[in-house]
Amino acid sequence: MGASGNNFLLVIAKNFDVFALPLVTLVYPLYASIRAIETKSITDDQQWLTYWVLYSLITLFELTFAKVLEVLAIWPYAKLILSCWLVLPHFNGAAHVYRHYIRPFYMNPQMPQMPQIPRGASQMWYVPKKNIFSKQDDVLTAAERYMEEHGTEAFERLISKTDRQTRARRNGNHMIFDDDYIY
Repeated sequence: MGASGNNFLLVIAKNFDVFALPLVTLVYPLYASIRAIETKSITDDQQWLTYWVLYSLITLFELTFAKVLEVLAIWPYAKLILSCWLVLPHFNGAAHVYRHYIRPFYMNPQMPQMPQIPRGASQMWYVPKKNIFSKQDDVLTAAERYMEEHGTEAFERLISKTDRQTRARRNGNHMIFDDDYIY
């Protein structure tokens, strides 16, 4: 085990980037992205969406300059360090890049059509037009849609049924109505 064990450790040490890079750049970010999808936090969504954009840019950079990067023996290690900085929650590098480089790129405080914006404030240069798809989906919108689909009479029946159920719960009685099972 002595000589062969040392050889194995030497191979691992020399190829550390080959083992660690897929874990750092793909496996952990995929896992964290799935977790971010399942939470309601915007912060982790921003972190992982930004990471995947940056990962794509790094990959495009590598594809474009593959011949030059082959000569640079340090590139795999530099990529590993950069990826760790982007991925690890302690550093939150992807969020830092978004806040300091990507977001200001999409913000344009000196638009000719707009009045001068005070220092420190910013203005998005793209503001989507309102259309039927940007209508806020709240209770009033849902009620309007229900009345359009089923009519005002069906909406009134639904309200009265809800009132009866609420009163029954307040009295401690749980009533089942015949129209509960009519679809």
